[in-house]
Amino acid sequence: MLLCRPGLCRPGRRLAAVAMLAGLVWAAAAPAPVWAVSPDEVLADPALEARARDISRDLRCLVCQNQSIDDSNAGLARDLRLLVRERLKAGDSDDAVIAWLTARYGDFVRLKPPFQPNTWLLWLGPPLVLAAGAAAIAWRLGTRRAAPPPAPLSADERARLQRVLESDGAA
Repeated sequence: MLLCRPGLCRPGRRLAAVAMLAGLVWAAAAPAPVWAVSPDEVLADPALEARARDISRDLRCLVCQNQSIDDSNAGLARDLRLLVRERLKAGDSDDAVIAWLTARYGDFVRLKPPFQPNTWLLWLGPPLVLAAGAAAIAWRLGTRRAAPPPAPLSADERARLQRVLESDGAA
């Protein structure tokens, strides 16, 4: 062990050394957060840059599809980030920038599409499937409980059962 020489470390200290070494290895191997926005894209005005970053976090990279354009390194994401910044420098509001991009690329460009008739299935589908599954489970459990208990054996059936049990014991 690098941190403990044989014979010099107590068992508890050796465990602490192993834990510290494992922590160092993990920290070195853990990926650092990476942002795709390069320094040449950053606007000089901090307020406009903050608005651009907020808008970029809500827009989908059309190449990566599950990343925002703020996080994506794709060339198209860079182009979209530059478009957002150009529109903001031109004086557009946040809503106007998003509306312009939505008109150009459709609702798919938004990470959270609006709640409207063409996206109802997207928004209501998962809760409806969950509710249908819960209803099916409740119905299935209800039909199990609704089954009547078996009728008691008649005297004739009890006598026949007794004969079968006695003949099995003799064999």
